Amino acid sequence: MRIVELNENTKHNLLEDLLKRSHNSYGEFEQTVNDIIAQVREKGDEALFSYTEKFDRCKIDKNTIRVTDKEIQEAYEQVSPQLVAVMKNSAANITSYHEKQLHNSWFTSQEEGIILGQKITPIAVSGVYVPGGKAAYPSSVLMNVLPAKVAGVSRIIMTTPPGADGRVNPGTLVAADIAGVKEIYKAGGAQAIAAMAFGTESIPRVDKITGPGNIFVALAKKACFGYVSIDSIAGPSEILVLADETANPRYIAADLLSQAEHDEMASAILITTSVSLAQQVSDEVDEFTKKLSRKEIIEKSLERYGYILVAGSMDEAIDAANEIASEHLEILTANPFETMTKIRNAGAIFLGEYSSEPLGDYFAGPNHILPTNGTARFFSPLNVDDFLKKTSIISYSRDALAKVHEEIELFAEKESLTAHANSIKVRFE
Repeated sequence: MRIVELNENTKHNLLEDLLKRSHNSYGEFEQTVNDIIAQVREKGDEALFSYTEKFDRCKIDKNTIRVTDKEIQEAYEQVSPQLVAVMKNSAANITSYHEKQLHNSWFTSQEEGIILGQKITPIAVSGVYVPGGKAAYPSSVLMNVLPAKVAGVSRIIMTTPPGADGRVNPGTLVAADIAGVKEIYKAGGAQAIAAMAFGTESIPRVDKITGPGNIFVALAKKACFGYVSIDSIAGPSEILVLADETANPRYIAADLLSQAEHDEMASAILITTSVSLAQQVSDEVDEFTKKLSRKEIIEKSLERYGYILVAGSMDEAIDAANEIASEHLEILTANPFETMTKIRNAGAIFLGEYSSEPLGDYFAGPNHILPTNGTARFFSPLNVDDFLKKTSIISYSRDALAKVHEEIELFAEKESLTAHANSIKVRFE
């Protein structure tokens, strides 16, 4: 891996490189995606089935688009009992963690008959997109579905692309069944997003779409936002390790590569105050890469978006980490909890040498659907709140309104909204 001194210039170049991975850099695909959305919106199932045959080489119709109970049973036969048990344990951890995020409706009352409050209601229908093929990750099924379940969403729709044989990845089906999904449809790509956003004869319209996908899925979610809510527009995976001279270089190298193997656009960055550690990590990365199955992907990822930055001080390193706002941030310092208090921007923070990033991906319980491409500056991980709506409650008695009606009328009149003022004024004529 390249080792460079951390300064304003190298930091600027790094941030520019990372931004090139944004969905906003792929405008050449937007017209194609918009055309697909328009066709599905206009023609419904007809367009959906046509695109499935074109892109997935699979012929489906209204009788075969929905996954059957038999297909789910067959999926269990193809997944090892050990993996099923692990998925169930993971699901229990995810559920337990997200249950702590629940909020209740609340009301306050004041003298003279003022009642204010907030009513919390789950959305009615949630849509989950699950990639297929080599990018099929059952763990993401659990992470998308279980927060919605905890929130109280009554109907969850899942779409996932079929193979040419018309089958869906068995791990995906088992995870969906463990999470309690009852409706799974064989549809992928931008056409599946459009189907959930606008509805077709076979796939119902949803209120929110969550889940990762390729650039066409990301652009489709972006285009449909406003007609339907979305979680976020996910970018390539990324990890940033913040380390001092006390860190284990072998652990750091392994953790960096755990994200570099995702795809050629993934980023893996180490920021350290130790020149010696930087070189040791670089050497360990080279040795690990030779033995790993996704060697070619890792090499391209590291060549494009892999960095080891040597900082003059830990404060300088922390400032850079906050500017990068990485999806995953590991802190491997002498006192990681103290360092963590200075972090403002990160999707998920992993503290200490036995809290490596895959722990969060699969098992610990916090959601692994995280803000990418610097959006941790203003976005949060997928959570229960994403599936809840908050409604304000306002009730004033006549006596309570009488005390303030002139103030409200004045405010409205100053904004030249005389009908607003009149709505209050008529009550005291």
